[in-house]
Amino acid sequence: MTVPGEPLRHETAEGLRLVVAPLPSAHRVAIDVRLGAGPLYEAPRERGLSHFLEHMLFRGIPSAPSAHEQALGFERLGGTLAAATYVDHGNVELAVPPETFTPAVALLGETYREPLFTRLEVERGIVREEILELYDDQGQLIDSGELLMGLSFEGHALAMPITGRYEDVEAFTERRVRAHHRRLYTSDNTVVAVTGPVRPSAVLRLFERHFAGLPRGRVRPKPAPPRQRAPRWRYVRHELSQTELRVGFRAPGEGEAAEPATELLVRVLDDGMSTRLYHRICDERGLCYDVSASYEAYRGVGLFDVMASAAHERTPEVLDLILGLLEQLREEGPTEAELDKAKRRVQWQLDELLDDPPALASFLALGELSGVGRSPRERLEQLRAVSRREVQAAAQRCFQAAGMSIVAVGRSSPAEQRRIERRITAF
Repeated sequence: MTVPGEPLRHETAEGLRLVVAPLPSAHRVAIDVRLGAGPLYEAPRERGLSHFLEHMLFRGIPSAPSAHEQALGFERLGGTLAAATYVDHGNVELAVPPETFTPAVALLGETYREPLFTRLEVERGIVREEILELYDDQGQLIDSGELLMGLSFEGHALAMPITGRYEDVEAFTERRVRAHHRRLYTSDNTVVAVTGPVRPSAVLRLFERHFAGLPRGRVRPKPAPPRQRAPRWRYVRHELSQTELRVGFRAPGEGEAAEPATELLVRVLDDGMSTRLYHRICDERGLCYDVSASYEAYRGVGLFDVMASAAHERTPEVLDLILGLLEQLREEGPTEAELDKAKRRVQWQLDELLDDPPALASFLALGELSGVGRSPRERLEQLRAVSRREVQAAAQRCFQAAGMSIVAVGRSSPAEQRRIERRITAF
């Protein structure tokens, strides 16, 4: 008997990995296609090419040779095609009513296999506009997330903007875009997750038919960056109304033994308004409207990231409080009550995936691609097994000065900058 939401795995004769999780009571079928792509899969002269290629998927296919006709084709079936590029993977996703699932797979397969790459100049203009959002009027990079990645992984592919730089995009030709498509959009480099009221055997037949003909070939990502050996700090002056502060630390990569404990560590710090970050900095001190933390694991390395925006003159105080909270977790670890709450919230959030076919498809596709948490049940078991001592060990591993990178974008006075530098030195 098939358990609702429990994934079933298949591999086609051509090497395409397919994960199907039936949800009989759902009213949508969700498809999430993931592939190795992004800066970790690009040579220096290819910077931004995965992202540009993602845009070109929307520029027409043989049966719908214009962007408008292609979009209309999906929308007439009750769905809207979406795609994204990250530093270490890409995805294409679609959700449709059950009655249009079969023609939707046919249209999606054609989009994935046979984009026409028409009107490169039009799409180049769109990507230029996207890139400009990261810079100020003087051409200075001001996006704090990009700045933190660049500082934390300096000299490595992870430091490269996903969009590429203006000059990179100008150099893309149809020949280069087609070559990148042939290299990355292979059956061996692709996983597909399907969730909703579907029969796994019928799904397998559909994808064997409509994703047939993809080239074979595995694609290797870049190796992990070398170890960071000293704290890094960058201040970017910009006329914002607040200073954007990012505090990053090198962290465990995907598949490492310490990864589940690090996931719970970030949840102890920031998973709701009662957790440490918001309570101490917003509730008690009123220094920020919002403050948050996140953790991303990549192949061989990860990044633990704390984000806050505050009045310029308050930035040193906000940084002091953030680092103080991290030092406390490093020295004492979480309480049992904090850890228990984090685990229960994880369970409820994973249970909610059964009510959200697109979210479940996204979870399964990414888990299959990375090999981490390949089902909600498996992920819950990993996290439930983590002890308080292991979370403290994760904090001790992450929150070290040698792996710390700090970015501030705003208007800090020389005196405020010196206060920040002294606090970094004291960590």
